[in-house]
Amino acid sequence: MQETRQNRISRLLQKELASIFQSQTRALHGVLVSVTRVRISPDLSICTAYLSIFPSEKGEELLKNINANEKTIRYDLGQRVHNQLRIIPELRFFIDDSLDYIERIDELLKK
Repeated sequence: MQETRQNRISRLLQKELASIFQSQTRALHGVLVSVTRVRISPDLSICTAYLSIFPSEKGEELLKNINANEKTIRYDLGQRVHNQLRIIPELRFFIDDSLDYIERIDELLKK
């Protein structure tokens, strides 16, 4: 039962975070931030979001900027989901490098 609720809330947070990042990165032409995976703790207090950033060279810089503005992002998220969630979880962001890893494997297999 609890796991079903966690999955539902994870999907909701992923959708809303993706929408927030889409609206925030519109000003940065040529940069795409997508939320690939969201995990939420069993007590729903910590949300871990994995971000895929294109181009990957700007990933570290953008992640620092996102972490610096975590409070603003959490506030925006709270404005969007305040009817569904009583407590807005603490946000943690990490770069999802699985696409780069797959690309590297493909590159090695072609050789």
